Amino acid sequence: MAIRNLLSINKKKSKGVIVDRNKENSFPADLMTKCPECKKIYLTKELESNLKVCPNCDHHYKMTAWERVDIFLDEGTFESFDENLRTSNPLKFPSYLDKIEVDSQKTGLNEAVLTGMGSLKGEQVVVAIMDSHFRMGSMGSVVGEKITRAIERATEYELPFIIFTASGGARMQEGVISLMQMAKTSVALKRHSDHGLLFISIMTHPTTGGVSASFASLGDINIAEPQSLIGFAGRRVIEQTVREKLPDDFQTAEFLLAHGQLDAIFHRKDMRDKIAAIVKIHRKGGVVHV
Repeated sequence: MAIRNLLSINKKKSKGVIVDRNKENSFPADLMTKCPECKKIYLTKELESNLKVCPNCDHHYKMTAWERVDIFLDEGTFESFDENLRTSNPLKFPSYLDKIEVDSQKTGLNEAVLTGMGSLKGEQVVVAIMDSHFRMGSMGSVVGEKITRAIERATEYELPFIIFTASGGARMQEGVISLMQMAKTSVALKRHSDHGLLFISIMTHPTTGGVSASFASLGDINIAEPQSLIGFAGRRVIEQTVREKLPDDFQTAEFLLAHGQLDAIFHRKDMRDKIAAIVKIHRKGGVVHV
């Protein structure tokens, strides 16, 4: 009897057809989005049309690599690099490659960074865009290799190099091989700099660990999006080490700007115009018309 009553609550009968009330009243899970900061709820399409920035509190949501291509580079100009590179499993970590495949299917990327060449308001640039939806943007051997190759192409073509970082740090499944990418990418950037070429690092939420300790912090100009978490070790680890209570805004973009580690913080809606202006200024004979 109890089972029969339960079924009668969740279902209704209409002209001999059983209709599930729960299914009838449901709606797509991604139709609405709740801001994690101000808790206001918006239509997901409305949020996307606002560059995934909360209209109420200005919270900057994470973006996929392809979304950044769409809002940053001139339409139809992006050409991807090194899509054939695939991650191996040098330490024989259980289920590692299975997880990589799942993230690859989910994001449409071969690894946690998308690299390529495109036009930014008419100026050719080489870009690397990290995607935190792929293994939390962690840096493994293929991520380091793709970034290094992109820097080398920028050097060869004498172009500016721009990177959007978003990472949880080094990838534990690859151990010391992951850590080696810090040195490899840094050496490539030194060669790029020796040719007098521009490197702009744009740190987004979050940029942490070995990524923040290497190429993310080596820009000729270091920029961040508002309220981005940027740091090396976690807050709790640092507090336990120094035995002091850290400021509430510690490791935010605003804290780093105030203490000299960043050159500027740009709102997402201004990022394309401001970076394009910087690129034009640094081009030989470049003139910016305001």
